[in-house]
Amino acid sequence: MKQYQKLQVDCTPSVPARKTRRMASILEPLVLILVPATLAVCAVCDYQQAALLTFVVAVAAIAVFFLSFERSKPALRQIMPTVVLAALAAAGRIIFAPIPDFKPVSAICIIAGATFGRQSGFMVGALAALVSNFFFGQGAWTPWQMYAWGLIGYISGIAAPHGWFDKKPVLLIWGFLSAMLYGLLLNGWYVIGFVHPITRQTVLAAYAARFPLDLIHGIATTLFLTALYLPWKRKLERVKRKYYI
Repeated sequence: MKQYQKLQVDCTPSVPARKTRRMASILEPLVLILVPATLAVCAVCDYQQAALLTFVVAVAAIAVFFLSFERSKPALRQIMPTVVLAALAAAGRIIFAPIPDFKPVSAICIIAGATFGRQSGFMVGALAALVSNFFFGQGAWTPWQMYAWGLIGYISGIAAPHGWFDKKPVLLIWGFLSAMLYGLLLNGWYVIGFVHPITRQTVLAAYAARFPLDLIHGIATTLFLTALYLPWKRKLERVKRKYYI
């Protein structure tokens, strides 16, 4: 009984931790919106150094999340599920590498966000992209993959508490749309940074060339969610209850 009471006390956030969470709840959405907003401004203004500028903004957005996570001083029992899910997502991406864009990363980000919250969902997506790119190769695209998969986990962490994913059709639709969102962001960064001049024809050509692969990504995400969401979420919820996460 004493051990149980002690664990409950340990689980209660400190005053600095609560302040950090309040600041994060305000700062995080602003940072997330800033990234696509920068893309839009660069497209409208036809800014010549858009690739560098948007790269810096994406890195800054990711840094805010990592610093926010570190300042919240999570306990080891809170860190481990995030690290394990990120490792599974990275391993899944590597295992399915022979099939272009058929990957479980988006599905695992959704599960992480739905189970452990928006911050954990973002961290799983960002870490999965960073770690798996040690196998696929790091580059200017890495921060964008980290941001895009992190955003999918973050949005899932916002939507799940409202019960939206309790309806399987809604879950699967979001799974498909999340892959389209990933493609929209990565393709947008490519177009704005490396396609000149930016015209309707060049933009449509760039997106059309990637659409079949984005479609495969969307189908793969719905399939992985169908197979993994309920059994994984039940097991992860049991872990949350057992260790008071």
